[in-house]
Parts: sequence; C-alpha cells; structure tokens
Amino acid sequence: MTDAILVLSYGGPRGPEDVLPFMRNATRGRGIPDERLVEVSGHYQMFGGVSPINERNGELMDALGAVLRERGIDLPIVIGNRNWTPYVADTLRDLAASGARDLLVLATAAYASYSGCRQYREDLAGALAETGLSFGLTKIGPFAETDGFVAANTDAVRAAVAELPDARVLFVTHSIPTAMDAASGPGPRSAEPGSRMAAPGEANTYSAQHRRVAERVAAAAGLADDAWEIAYCSRSGAPHIPWLEPDVNDRMAELAAEGVRSVVTVPFGFVNDHMEVVYDLDTQARETAAEHDLAYVRAATVGVHPAFVGMLADAVEAALGRGEGGFDPAADPARSLLGGLRTCTSTCCGSGRPGGPALPAACGAPETP
Repeated sequence: MTDAILVLSYGGPRGPEDVLPFMRNATRGRGIPDERLVEVSGHYQMFGGVSPINERNGELMDALGAVLRERGIDLPIVIGNRNWTPYVADTLRDLAASGARDLLVLATAAYASYSGCRQYREDLAGALAETGLSFGLTKIGPFAETDGFVAANTDAVRAAVAELPDARVLFVTHSIPTAMDAASGPGPRSAEPGSRMAAPGEANTYSAQHRRVAERVAAAAGLADDAWEIAYCSRSGAPHIPWLEPDVNDRMAELAAEGVRSVVTVPFGFVNDHMEVVYDLDTQARETAAEHDLAYVRAATVGVHPAFVGMLADAVEAALGRGEGGFDPAADPARSLLGGLRTCTSTCCGSGRPGGPALPAACGAPETP
C-alpha cells in the first residue's frame, strides 16, 4: 500500500546567503574554485538569490494533489532535493517518522538521461545508505513522450506562435556532454523490450528522445518542417569537452544573419520556469534577440497545464492499481511509466565518464535479487 508520493528535484537557493553553498553542492567533485562559483552565482543574485524552482515545484505538487483528491486519492506529496533543502535523506527520515513505508517516486525531469533519471536513483540509494532506512519504492519513469506532456507543449507553441506567426521556432533543452548523450536512455528496443518509444534498433538517447517529442509537438501545432529546429542552453564545463549544439544564442545570431526577423523559443526540455528558463531564455536569449533586432517570444513550460498534471495523475493511479490501462505495462509495455527501482540495467543512462560510478544495487543493478 502506497503511503506517500516523494517528488525528487534539483533544489535551489531561497535567499542570497544560500547561493554559494548551493553552488558548492551542485558542483561537488568537479574541482571548481569558489571564484568561478561566485561568478556563476550572479545569475541567482539577479533574482534576489532565490531560485524559482522551489515555488514552481510547490505549485506542481499542489495541482497534482488537487487532481488526485478529485479522483478519490488523498496521499501526502512531499519533496526531497539533490542540492538544497529539504534534502532527500531528511525527507526520508520525516516519512519514516510518520510511519510511511511504501513510496511512489516522481522526479521533476521529463527525459531519460544520467542527471534526469539515473542520478536521482543514485540520490535515493545514497539517502537510504545514509539513513539506514528501508522503503518500498516505485518510480514513475521519464514522461516526455506521453500524450499529456506533448499536448501541454503543443498548446504552449500555438499560443507563442500566435504572437509571432512568422517566427522561427527553436525547441530548447538543457545541453549535456555528447558522451553522456550517447550513454543515455535504456538502449535500443531490440535489446530492451520495455524501452520506451524507440523504434527497433534505434538508440533511445537523450537527443533522440527530444527529437521525437519536437516532431510530435511541431506536427500537432501545424508547424512546417522548415519552421522549427532544436537548440540547447546552459552549457557548462571545460571548453574542450564536446556538448550538444547549437547553443540557442549562437543559433539566433546565425538566423538573424540569414534574414530571419522573429524567433520563438520553446523550453520543451524543462518542466517549469526554473533558473535555466528565467535566466537562459527570459534574460540571456532575450538580450541576444534584442542585439540582433529579432522579435522574441518565449513559450510557456508545461508547468501545471491540465494535460500534464492529468498524465501524472494517471501514472499515480496506475501505480496504485486503479488506472484505466493508459499506463498498464501489460497493455502497452513500451509506453509504461511504471517500474520498481530494479528495472534499469547497469548500463542505463550512464554519465559518459570513463570509470563513472556503477549503478547502486538499490537503484536497479542487474545483480539485485
């Protein structure tokens, strides 16, 4: 019996004094000096040292809870963060103290990748090891290719394009190293019968997932094939390490040189308006547009769009055995969002770093009994 829904997220500072400690947490193990962190922290200081992710996650949790209660499901919904309070381990302690023993887990990341799925499993494993607690855990999987997520993004594109009908549409997501992209996803369907959405023999990489979602959204929104493309934001790390390209700002400059006069950016790689959206797209990309005399509109994130929240509620119902089949593994295993923490292989969603950490047994290594 499920006792609570645990939301896993990145976390963010709640005030100026939190920013540098948060940045140290987010970059731990990378050897980045405080001088560089202080420089990057300026993005947060532009917004009073407060990340919008905390408030936006609260809105999502409230919206999901409201829909579930309408369906007769009244479960506590709590959050545990990777990089700032409340940390995953602290949330698990609170849940155990309340008597919870069986949890449904939801990460606020739509796509399968190391940082979006596997690392959250590692966060859980680390928190369990730290606390010595034991829970029954069922995780809702990456949901980018669900109808609800696609429908919410489609509405956002339609609304934005209505403001700039002749705009070039740039679907924007977080860049990752190309080695991590190659290691992301559950692998080809031919090797993984339950892998989601990939055609036979097609690698289910992070970039391939995004391509499929963009194609579906563009088609549903009525965009011509030459009216849209994918770009990336938030690149970090050493310059010599290849990351997914093109950068959205670089591409906007190129489009202006080609004669394009208006651009719509669609943050389809993100669930809500956190820092990568409000800084990278609302601030930096908007400044790039102004510099190149481009009319500019940023489309909405899925946020609390009813189709998106409804899809999450469907997944919760399915986990509780109350669904109508939309997420039933027996009905359609390729589209199932459900899986215990033992469903990933040891090579699923790797970091792409040689000698990277092995997937802990609690997070689904094949040797788990």
